[in-house]
Amino acid sequence: MTREGREFVVVDAKSNEDITHNVLTQIIMEEESRGTNMLPVNFLRQLISMYGDSMQSMVPQYLEASMDAFRKNQLQFQDAMKGAFSGGPFAEMAKRNIEMLEVATSAFKGKVGEKPGTASPEAKDDEIALLKAQLEALNSKIERLGK
Repeated sequence: MTREGREFVVVDAKSNEDITHNVLTQIIMEEESRGTNMLPVNFLRQLISMYGDSMQSMVPQYLEASMDAFRKNQLQFQDAMKGAFSGGPFAEMAKRNIEMLEVATSAFKGKVGEKPGTASPEAKDDEIALLKAQLEALNSKIERLGK
């Protein structure tokens, strides 16, 4: 149901209590324990450190907005990929999205057997050049939107 984007509520049959949050959290834990790790350890540490923090009340809204933005970008990426393979107007966007996805993926997990921070200087230079190009593209897009 979640993959289909359907809203639902899980209610305990005995107590009539809304247990949606607990069930969804349990599903995430089960997926993570199966080796489908989507949540990097550093992210989990940061998330745990936010409990009891003065900013704790803002974290859920921030995470929800971030996931919404990620999902929208993912949909744009899928649409762009369709256009990229057919030589459509989204070919350049698809290329940038693929590059950004690769950078994001490498930020969350290194190559197999590679310790964090041990990438070759060439790989780091390539990543920096890619990030600079993406920043330039974003800046030009912001300027166009501002006009």
